[in-house]
Amino acid sequence: MGYRHPFPLRWNDNDQYGHMNNTVYYQAMDTAVNAWMIRYSGLDPAGDVIGLARASSCEFLAPASFPDELEVDVAVGRLGRTSLTWDLAIVPAGAPDRSTAYATGSFTHVFVDQAARRPVPVPDAIRTALTTHLPS
Repeated sequence: MGYRHPFPLRWNDNDQYGHMNNTVYYQAMDTAVNAWMIRYSGLDPAGDVIGLARASSCEFLAPASFPDELEVDVAVGRLGRTSLTWDLAIVPAGAPDRSTAYATGSFTHVFVDQAARRPVPVPDAIRTALTTHLPS
Protein backbone atom coordinates (compact mmCIF):
# COMPACT_ATOMS: atom_id res chain seq x y z
CA MET A 1 0.00 0.00 0.00
CA GLY A 2 1.16 3.52 -0.75
CA TYR A 3 0.83 6.63 1.33
CA ARG A 4 -2.28 8.74 1.76
CA HIS A 5 -2.01 12.25 3.16
CA PRO A 6 -5.21 13.79 4.59
CA PHE A 7 -6.23 17.16 3.17
CA PRO A 8 -9.55 18.41 4.60
CA LEU A 9 -10.78 21.45 2.73
CA ARG A 10 -11.22 24.80 4.42
CA TRP A 11 -13.88 27.42 3.71
CA ASN A 12 -11.37 29.69 2.00
CA ASP A 13 -10.27 26.90 -0.38
CA ASN A 14 -13.42 27.53 -2.43
CA ASP A 15 -13.26 30.01 -5.28
CA GLN A 16 -16.03 32.30 -6.51
CA TYR A 17 -17.54 29.39 -8.45
CA GLY A 18 -18.08 27.42 -5.25
CA HIS A 19 -15.45 24.74 -5.75
CA MET A 20 -11.84 24.16 -4.79
CA ASN A 21 -9.55 26.79 -6.31
CA ASN A 22 -7.04 25.40 -8.84
CA THR A 23 -4.06 26.49 -6.75
CA VAL A 24 -5.30 24.43 -3.80
CA TYR A 25 -4.86 21.21 -5.81
CA TYR A 26 -1.17 22.08 -6.12
CA GLN A 27 -0.96 22.98 -2.43
CA ALA A 28 -2.42 19.59 -1.52
CA MET A 29 0.07 17.70 -3.69
CA ASP A 30 3.07 19.76 -2.56
CA THR A 31 2.09 19.36 1.10
CA ALA A 32 1.66 15.60 0.72
CA VAL A 33 5.03 14.88 -0.88
CA ASN A 34 6.96 17.15 1.46
CA ALA A 35 5.18 15.70 4.51
CA TRP A 36 6.10 12.22 3.24
CA MET A 37 9.78 13.12 2.75
CA ILE A 38 10.02 14.75 6.18
CA ARG A 39 8.17 11.93 7.96
CA TYR A 40 9.64 8.87 6.27
CA SER A 41 13.09 9.92 5.09
CA GLY A 42 13.97 12.55 7.67
CA LEU A 43 14.41 15.27 5.05
CA ASP A 44 15.32 18.54 6.73
CA PRO A 45 13.93 21.45 4.66
CA ALA A 46 16.77 23.59 6.07
CA GLY A 47 19.43 20.88 5.67
CA ASP A 48 22.41 20.61 3.36
CA VAL A 49 20.39 18.84 0.62
CA ILE A 50 16.93 20.02 -0.35
CA GLY A 51 14.37 19.11 -2.99
CA LEU A 52 13.35 21.92 -5.33
CA ALA A 53 10.30 21.68 -7.57
CA ARG A 54 11.45 21.40 -11.19
CA ALA A 55 8.08 20.68 -12.77
CA SER A 56 4.49 20.09 -11.80
CA SER A 57 1.26 19.21 -13.53
CA CYS A 58 -2.36 18.68 -12.63
CA GLU A 59 -5.28 17.26 -14.57
CA PHE A 60 -8.60 18.37 -13.09
CA LEU A 61 -11.16 15.58 -13.30
CA ALA A 62 -14.04 16.58 -11.01
CA PRO A 63 -14.85 19.50 -8.70
CA ALA A 64 -14.36 19.30 -4.95
CA SER A 65 -15.52 21.90 -2.45
CA PHE A 66 -15.65 22.65 1.25
CA PRO A 67 -16.48 20.73 3.43
CA ASP A 68 -15.11 17.76 1.45
CA GLU A 69 -12.38 15.75 3.12
CA LEU A 70 -9.71 14.69 0.67
CA GLU A 71 -6.58 12.59 0.64
CA VAL A 72 -3.58 12.78 -1.63
CA ASP A 73 -2.50 9.36 -2.83
CA VAL A 74 1.29 9.42 -3.17
CA ALA A 75 3.30 7.07 -5.39
CA VAL A 76 6.58 7.21 -7.27
CA GLY A 77 6.40 7.97 -10.98
CA ARG A 78 10.13 7.93 -11.68
CA LEU A 79 13.26 7.80 -9.59
CA GLY A 80 16.33 9.19 -11.29
CA ARG A 81 19.87 9.93 -10.18
CA THR A 82 19.21 13.50 -8.99
CA SER A 83 15.44 13.77 -9.30
CA LEU A 84 12.23 12.15 -8.19
CA THR A 85 8.89 12.45 -9.96
CA TRP A 86 5.87 11.84 -7.78
CA ASP A 87 2.68 10.27 -9.19
CA LEU A 88 -0.26 11.82 -7.31
CA ALA A 89 -4.04 11.61 -7.11
CA ILE A 90 -6.42 13.69 -5.03
CA VAL A 91 -9.25 11.42 -3.93
CA PRO A 92 -12.16 11.48 -1.49
CA ALA A 93 -11.07 10.49 2.03
CA GLY A 94 -11.29 6.72 2.39
CA ALA A 95 -11.56 6.03 -1.34
CA PRO A 96 -10.43 2.45 -2.06
CA ASP A 97 -8.46 3.46 -5.16
CA ARG A 98 -7.92 6.30 -7.64
CA SER A 99 -11.06 5.65 -9.72
CA THR A 100 -12.92 8.56 -8.09
CA ALA A 101 -10.01 11.02 -8.24
CA TYR A 102 -10.80 14.72 -8.32
CA ALA A 103 -7.41 15.30 -9.94
CA THR A 104 -4.21 13.54 -10.90
CA GLY A 105 -0.84 15.15 -11.10
CA SER A 106 2.88 15.02 -10.68
CA PHE A 107 5.69 16.91 -9.01
CA THR A 108 9.33 16.53 -9.96
CA HIS A 109 11.84 17.37 -7.27
CA VAL A 110 15.49 17.89 -8.13
CA PHE A 111 17.77 17.46 -5.15
CA VAL A 112 20.37 20.17 -4.78
CA ASP A 113 23.08 21.30 -2.45
CA GLN A 114 21.42 23.97 -0.29
CA ALA A 115 24.32 26.44 -0.59
CA ALA A 116 25.46 25.92 -4.20
CA ARG A 117 22.02 25.09 -5.66
CA ARG A 118 23.62 22.46 -7.89
CA PRO A 119 22.07 18.99 -8.39
CA VAL A 120 23.22 16.16 -6.15
CA PRO A 121 22.16 12.50 -6.03
CA VAL A 122 18.81 11.71 -4.43
CA PRO A 123 19.75 11.17 -0.77
CA ASP A 124 20.16 7.55 0.33
CA ALA A 125 17.63 8.11 3.14
CA ILE A 126 14.98 9.00 0.56
CA ARG A 127 15.86 6.04 -1.67
CA THR A 128 15.64 3.70 1.33
CA ALA A 129 12.33 5.20 2.46
CA LEU A 130 10.89 4.81 -1.05
CA THR A 131 11.78 1.12 -1.06
CA THR A 132 10.37 0.61 2.43
CA HIS A 133 7.25 2.77 2.37
CA LEU A 134 6.31 3.15 -1.30
CA PRO A 135 7.05 -0.15 -2.99
CA SER A 136 6.41 -0.23 -6.73
